[in-house]
Amino acid sequence: MAIVSGYAAAKDQVVFGITLEPDRLDPTSAPAAAIGEVVHYNVLEGLVKIEENGQTSPMLAESWDVSADGRTYTFRLRPGVRFHDGQAFDSAAVKFSFERAKRPDSGNKSRTKLFDKIEHISTPDPLTVILVLRHPDPHLLYRLGESPAVILHPASVDRAMAAPIGTGPFRFERWDKGHSITLVKWPEYRNADTVDLQRAVFRFTNSFVDKLELPPEVDVFFNFATKTVLRNRLNERYQVLIGGSSSKALLAINNRHKPLDDVRVRRAINHAIDRAAVIRQILDGRGSAIGSHFAPTEVGYLHLADRYPHDPGRARALLAEAGIEGGLRLKLSLPPTPYARDGGQLLVQQLAAVGIDTDVELVSWAEWLNGAFKGNFELTLINHVEPLDYDIYTDPSYYFGYDSAEFRALVEAHRNADNPRQRNRLLADIQRKLADDAVNAWIYAPQVSTVARKGLEGLWVNYPIYVHDLAALRWR
Repeated sequence: MAIVSGYAAAKDQVVFGITLEPDRLDPTSAPAAAIGEVVHYNVLEGLVKIEENGQTSPMLAESWDVSADGRTYTFRLRPGVRFHDGQAFDSAAVKFSFERAKRPDSGNKSRTKLFDKIEHISTPDPLTVILVLRHPDPHLLYRLGESPAVILHPASVDRAMAAPIGTGPFRFERWDKGHSITLVKWPEYRNADTVDLQRAVFRFTNSFVDKLELPPEVDVFFNFATKTVLRNRLNERYQVLIGGSSSKALLAINNRHKPLDDVRVRRAINHAIDRAAVIRQILDGRGSAIGSHFAPTEVGYLHLADRYPHDPGRARALLAEAGIEGGLRLKLSLPPTPYARDGGQLLVQQLAAVGIDTDVELVSWAEWLNGAFKGNFELTLINHVEPLDYDIYTDPSYYFGYDSAEFRALVEAHRNADNPRQRNRLLADIQRKLADDAVNAWIYAPQVSTVARKGLEGLWVNYPIYVHDLAALRWR
């Protein structure tokens, strides 16, 4: 034990404080990023790993080859790998997982951007998987490194929602609903001798964030450092790590609802928002203004934050052009995250200044997933953390309700582009199209601020994806 300011920090365990409790533990069947925070890399693994610097490296795949036309990927799997229940990891498990993800009813959030692009899967032997794509995809390896592409075994897939069985360095132990999830080290892991931790606990922080009660047993408060109470009271015990991420915070707009189906109204909403004020007041300045669905850390990023400068006069003029007389009233749904609850209050004021009044609806995460995320909303403030996820705008049934044949054509052209210069030009066109159509009001790309107990090493500072690599952690 190491005594830290009156608290005994166990040398063989770590306690994370995370904002949201997952609604399930199968990242292949639901969109919540909180699922991957707990199980990805730890319990469940994919063929490919995304490193902190955004590069890809082998995970369950030992190596791979890509054909000259970019359509065929041949993966060689690691031999001797087993799931926590003793089942063998092999090409059949990979094929099962990917074909399951391709099903229209799978709930997999990468179905359109990854699995629908796979034309054929073959398994010539237990340690070889061949993916044939419909079109070349320069992002394929990156997509395979995200949590929706983890591998599940057909014999245990039905347990994945509540008690997943994977191949990772930790196995699921228990889920105390409303409080925490506990993982324990799996001694049969292929590199078990390199894993220092014996146990990891993920505490759900909403219960004490609102009360400003900070349990001394929590070692890491993830994405939480902007809270003044932490910055001022815990600096002797904790260090603050600040890095970049692929997150995009946006005021999502339901493009199906009148009058939000009018681009002039959506542009008015964009002009009403003072992005600099939001970043200053809600993030303590730790973020960058954005104007489309790309973060500055992502390949091909184009700075478009100036496309809609804060201009209340222009916002009111656009509403008048759209025939909005006497003001407009909209419902704003806010999930339980601090950025949404705090940022929502400021947006209410900014929208009211241009004649848009809002009825605020405070919802739980489960209510948000079953309501706003299914298209039952008008406005909602949400943070999209997945990298390079612009493909979501090609799906008219996605919760924004954006339906543009021109945008889909741009994405298709990017898929078929045969050189990097052409691909980058098309990525710029994709960003401009989303901004011109004011599909949503993109506000900022936040920096990730993590408060960690001094002496804990191996934590990521930058988060290209939201994952906590427990096997890399150790106490000094």
